[in-house]
Amino acid sequence: MPSPLRSASEHPMRGVRSNIVQSIRAYRTEELMAAAHHLGQHFLYANLAHALTKQDVLELIATQFLFPAHFGKNFDALYDCLTDPLHRAGPQPGFIVVLDQIPATVKFDKEAREQLLDIFRDAADYWAERKIAFRCFYSFL
Repeated sequence: MPSPLRSASEHPMRGVRSNIVQSIRAYRTEELMAAAHHLGQHFLYANLAHALTKQDVLELIATQFLFPAHFGKNFDALYDCLTDPLHRAGPQPGFIVVLDQIPATVKFDKEAREQLLDIFRDAADYWAERKIAFRCFYSFL
């Protein structure tokens, strides 16, 4: 088992803005999951390594985030699922989200990747207005 990047007493979210979308860089998914548990926040993880298209990306996110069956598989529906239904479900403790291995393919190019990340930035802003933490970490394939 690899050694942790941080000591147990050092909280991985210390110094990380409460509403941000950033590269995963020095964090490990396991650390982020443990931090979410420690903070009592939702942990959402999507491994997108097998996605080739926008539809693949949206389908994998919907499946791995447990979105409802009626999810529309478009960016507007993604934003809606990250915000409105959760807000209506009652008080939220916060979110730590990991988008692992966002693809870089001909059918999911730089523009599509930026649009995807913009949705998560918009969701972070939405939750910031409600004073609820929403931290999203991503990596590219």
